[in-house]
Amino acid sequence: MVSQEATLINWVWVLLAVHRAVFGQERVYLRALAMVQGEILAFNRHRVTDLLRSVGLVAEDWSAWYRWWERPKRFVEEHAAVVVLGLTLRLVADSALYVIGVDSTQVWRDSRRMEGTSWLACGRAPKWKVGIHRAQRFLNGSWLTPLAAGFCRAIPLRFLPAFPDKAVLSAYAPHKEHLSGLAFVQWVRNQLNTHGRTAQRVLCLADGRFDKPDFWRGLPDQVTALVRTAKNRALLHRPGPYAGKGRRHTYGDQAPAPQDYAKQRTGWQTTALTVRGKTRRTVYRVEGPFLRKTMADVPLLLICVRGQTWARGGKTRRREPCYYLVNAVQQHGQWVLPLPVEVLLSWAWQRWELEVVHREVKSILGLGDKQCFNPHAAVSSVQWSAWVYTVLMLAAYQAWGLPTPPAPTAAWYRHPKRWTLATVLDTLRAALFTQPDFRPFFHPSTTNWPEMEAVLRQYSLSLRAHLPFSGG
Repeated sequence: MVSQEATLINWVWVLLAVHRAVFGQERVYLRALAMVQGEILAFNRHRVTDLLRSVGLVAEDWSAWYRWWERPKRFVEEHAAVVVLGLTLRLVADSALYVIGVDSTQVWRDSRRMEGTSWLACGRAPKWKVGIHRAQRFLNGSWLTPLAAGFCRAIPLRFLPAFPDKAVLSAYAPHKEHLSGLAFVQWVRNQLNTHGRTAQRVLCLADGRFDKPDFWRGLPDQVTALVRTAKNRALLHRPGPYAGKGRRHTYGDQAPAPQDYAKQRTGWQTTALTVRGKTRRTVYRVEGPFLRKTMADVPLLLICVRGQTWARGGKTRRREPCYYLVNAVQQHGQWVLPLPVEVLLSWAWQRWELEVVHREVKSILGLGDKQCFNPHAAVSSVQWSAWVYTVLMLAAYQAWGLPTPPAPTAAWYRHPKRWTLATVLDTLRAALFTQPDFRPFFHPSTTNWPEMEAVLRQYSLSLRAHLPFSGG
């Protein structure tokens, strides 16, 4: 058995053992363990056949492995998400802020008949020539780890389908991306309430796609949303005191657009933020409260962050001003920010971690590579890849913390400031290659699955008998 030290490979096995109940039958769970091993050991593409070849199953009947994603009860994404969220609660005190982020991403497809595919704006096209491509759209709802020296990691909790109305739909209903994001926020809030954390405040980070009235109106209690907004967003002042004549006004006068505040010389404040090990001087101002049309009961505060200009490498670089809306809370008759502005600005920098998730899970872990054309498998195979990424990153966070990565496995590698998915896979492969018990995984043969299954069962039963925690 692998020793129970807090090393990366041990944490991966422990987290997989915690997810045992997600997979139902034992044989399904053992196949899941083998597939996770294949995801780690596959060096190029991550198609089903690539995963099986990476663990030596070159003469197996591959149809059974494809059916693994076609059966709805074999891998239930929401059940796995409940386990992962339970694990994250052990890392965040009930008095601390629970930070999540929502963002949509596209999975490039060629087929015009695959479930969920539609014509979407192509992110690979240059800005000056917008193009379209065939793709599936998913909502990435992630938990952000507590900050350490300005570093954090986004760990996906759920990967929800957010297919447009014109997509190919037979097994799934269409969902707008901001409503899918709202559904995720409500799910997180309900899960926290189920765990007895009704008073814990949730901070949700989102980009401009989620700056919609339906999103703001549907936010549950104890949830703060920090959403980037457009520079020309139409805002309204709150109505003045009732004068006793005529109908009570719902909205006040038109307020200046966010970009108009950037022209003012006074009213700015300065703070120093620690972002990824560096101190960032930030100039900001807070305005409001404001209202928006159809949102008379949701007062918002506007945070304006001034742009910056600096010289690097003989070139002048500029960061454009950015603007954020926050749902306000009432204290002593005044509408104020629900959290200190320094906390909000620090977390605003970390929303980029969701983009890091999309880059790593697609380019390194092969999300979308699996050739699954069954309507259910076309979605569950994508959610499977996101779940594997979650397990690996959560294991790395448990083993290493933030931000210091482990020592590089090769002397000529430069020691980075933080670990990435490439670091995790490199360390896992080095650990697996030195395990004598994993010989069946590196010797392809026509009869090695029974021997491999016995090894997986031995590790699984041993770990489940000594679990340090459960996913509940």
